[in-house]
Amino acid sequence: MTVRSYLDSLATYAVLKDATVNTSLSTLKKRLNYYYSTDKVNDHFAFGSNTRYTMLPRKYDRYSDIDYMIVFENTGYQPQTYLNSLRSFVNAHYSNSEVKQSHPTIKLDLNHITFELVPAVYNIFYGYQIPAPTNNYESWLNTDPNAFNKELTNKNTQNNYLIKPLIRILKYWNANAGYVFDSYTFEKKIVNMYFYGCYNIKDYFYSAVDQIQVSYLEAKWKEIAVTKLKNTVSNVKNFEKDEMPYSAEIELKKILPEI
Repeated sequence: MTVRSYLDSLATYAVLKDATVNTSLSTLKKRLNYYYSTDKVNDHFAFGSNTRYTMLPRKYDRYSDIDYMIVFENTGYQPQTYLNSLRSFVNAHYSNSEVKQSHPTIKLDLNHITFELVPAVYNIFYGYQIPAPTNNYESWLNTDPNAFNKELTNKNTQNNYLIKPLIRILKYWNANAGYVFDSYTFEKKIVNMYFYGCYNIKDYFYSAVDQIQVSYLEAKWKEIAVTKLKNTVSNVKNFEKDEMPYSAEIELKKILPEI
């Protein structure tokens, strides 16, 4: 197997295809509709990496989760009121599951997937609003939950449909390296990269690795992880140059282990 074929294979297998996850998502929707059968909830839907097809299976990222927004009727309550309501919903329908508040969400941890339930309201002037972080002076934070999807789709289309596979590969490295970057932030970094003269997944991977940087303000271990990534890829390139494909593949697996 060559470096390119290994990356192609990795990108293919690092796609969430678990039918039980889809069943759990469908069940969540039905239970929300039943529990909030009155006009307390105006809408609810999945957003985030699951809707962009950049979410990894659990075996590639043990912290993979599905972001799910519940849009409450905007009655002027503080965020904690809606968080409490979601906690009551989860306790009523998932009593045997692990439930905890991880502000500003309610985390529903099932055996095979975690749902991050995000309460929201809709403001005619500001759009969707979700609870602000605890260190924020405001109660609500303005957001457009699926705005990034279109940006990513356009970038993917313009780049031989290889940006989403590239993101999945790099998110696997990120998880395996101890989460150097926040998942959403990392996806945005990749979409903002430039890929000149790239034609296949190996080209895109090499180009992206060259462009990955960490701020000097970040923790030292993150700099070490990125340096290891770059040095390893440099070694892979040298093995390829010396026509040693087997050694190149072994070197690559140091940062992208085979599962």
